[in-house]
Amino acid sequence: MIEDLRICFIGDSFTQGVGDPEYRGWVGRVLQETGRAAPAELTAFNLGVRRNTSSDVLRRIWPELDARTLPGADNRLVVSVGSNDATPQDGGPRVAPARCLADLTAILDGARERGLGVLVVGPPPVTCWGRDHLEPLLDLAGRIAGLCSERGVPFVDVTAALAADRVWAAEAAAGDGAHPGAGGYRVLADLVLSGGWRDFVRGARA
Repeated sequence: MIEDLRICFIGDSFTQGVGDPEYRGWVGRVLQETGRAAPAELTAFNLGVRRNTSSDVLRRIWPELDARTLPGADNRLVVSVGSNDATPQDGGPRVAPARCLADLTAILDGARERGLGVLVVGPPPVTCWGRDHLEPLLDLAGRIAGLCSERGVPFVDVTAALAADRVWAAEAAAGDGAHPGAGGYRVLADLVLSGGWRDFVRGARA
């Protein structure tokens, strides 16, 4: 039985939990709910970086993961990218959808080569950008879902649900226009927990 379960969470400021006055974000809440239900001793690493796009994540992912994973351990990866990719900039998105999908494909390929189990969490919406952000982001989330389906990688769809959630929108509006507070991150954590997280954790290698 492998007793060392290591999970790296990588993404942007939503992964980091920016805006949460409790400094837990959705990652901390998911881990708290997992608790002793994990099938092995669990060590988690939050590698979220504010304003990171999929291309930024791809550039840094492997040195950061290599420093936190061990041969013989059950090494896992949770990825959430796309929110910053779809942010309007100079008349278009910061990162084109095709480039985002190529970046994510490279991440999934690299994870497979390293024997990492992967879970992809969809991109949360940035409410202050309105429909100019949300419509391209919903399209991107659908493309990410399709890519994950093709690769047999579990995907948690959160974009539309968060865009329609009053707590998420109200807390973001009361803050910096993008990041929610504790309530919004609780909503996101619940979506992840009910969207495949427990199956992902139970799949720990024996």
